[in-house]
Amino acid sequence: MSSTDVSRAALPLNTGASIPQLGLGVWQTPRGEGTRDAVASALRLGYRHVDTARIYGNERDVGLGLRESGVPREQVFVTTKLWNDDQGFDSALRAFDASLGRLGLEYVDLYLLHWPVAGQRLESWRALERIHAEKRARAIGVSNFMPSHLEELLARAQVVPAVNQIEVHPFLQHRETRALCAKRGIVVEAYSPLTHGRRLGHPVVKSVAERVGRSPAQVLIRWAIQHGMVVLPKSARESRIKENAAVFDFALDGAAMKSLDACDEGLATGWDPREQP
Repeated sequence: MSSTDVSRAALPLNTGASIPQLGLGVWQTPRGEGTRDAVASALRLGYRHVDTARIYGNERDVGLGLRESGVPREQVFVTTKLWNDDQGFDSALRAFDASLGRLGLEYVDLYLLHWPVAGQRLESWRALERIHAEKRARAIGVSNFMPSHLEELLARAQVVPAVNQIEVHPFLQHRETRALCAKRGIVVEAYSPLTHGRRLGHPVVKSVAERVGRSPAQVLIRWAIQHGMVVLPKSARESRIKENAAVFDFALDGAAMKSLDACDEGLATGWDPREQP
């Protein structure tokens, strides 16, 4: 793997910009030195995409890690998210200002509604549209939105979401949601692509990994990449951060992809928005 492979792999957004296809997720990464070191290490290794959120409690450390890395701000794609308690038009505007302050940035590359909160998500989206118009968020999007949530939003939105960030891996494929996103030009970002480790030992994953001479984690990341998704593996360990990025110098053949595609079992390893009204 070279750092160039990681930094050059990108997908187009409906804004005309692009998003790096591999990002560092920092959910549950300890605030303070743990997050700062993970971000700085990832950027040194060639990552150019970091995904955080207000609820993670580590926005400030993401900003510090970015500055400590020495990588110019304009070269790094930074995402953060609006949490449920802050949804609503005025409160979303205030929450965004607070996130920018903690990050120490003048803008973010992507701002997401973290959850489809019933009764508030449409007003929250209006706030995101204003933030986007002011160019303080270069792109706006959603997270954990299923087809019913997307259809409701798209019927009223002035700006089509650039991204929908959902849990995706071979064991939870959300095919209907991904198809709707593809139809409307919305990039799907896969969080928890490694199933929180719960399926790294699955026979199909192990068999493919042995055949291609890669780790199970690399196989799961590569599967998502070949399906045209942005992938957000999470790790605070430099060795794992490096391993997770070494996925652009091999490919899974048709048989491997077909066997992984057949693993869908509806396994949600974290929040499950499928029953959210």
